[in-house]
Amino acid sequence: MRPASLPSKRVRGFTLIELMITVAVVGILAAIALPSYLKSVARSNRSAAESYMLEVSSMQQRYMLDGHVFAPDMGTLGATAPNNVASSYTISTAAVAGPPPGFTVTATPIGSQVNNDSDCGILIIDQTGATFYQTSLNDAAGLASCWKR
Repeated sequence: MRPASLPSKRVRGFTLIELMITVAVVGILAAIALPSYLKSVARSNRSAAESYMLEVSSMQQRYMLDGHVFAPDMGTLGATAPNNVASSYTISTAAVAGPPPGFTVTATPIGSQVNNDSDCGILIIDQTGATFYQTSLNDAAGLASCWKR
């Protein structure tokens, strides 16, 4: 039994070991979650770019109906990429001499998209709707699975 004159001693707070275990668990969770999150953001950015590329393709088709030629660039189409696309990709279009005449719409990754989505590289769509990708400016590799993710 304890004498009444001694105050009871209460321990409050965390021990260093408890704190270090918590830091370790948070670090492990961050190491697993961050790459997954970055890949998800990259897929979302690519999806937005693909959607806008299809919109530009549609604009090119309308331009062809009106003027009987494809537009040589984005300025002629009056097209400006939305902010969510422009922050990750540079979108361009070019007329292709025929016969038959055609066009391509190209999305080149910029900024962090280059590193976070290195599997897909440059995305391309042509007047037939065929989709391609290039891992570099000089390497046309054909239809990519990255369009279907």
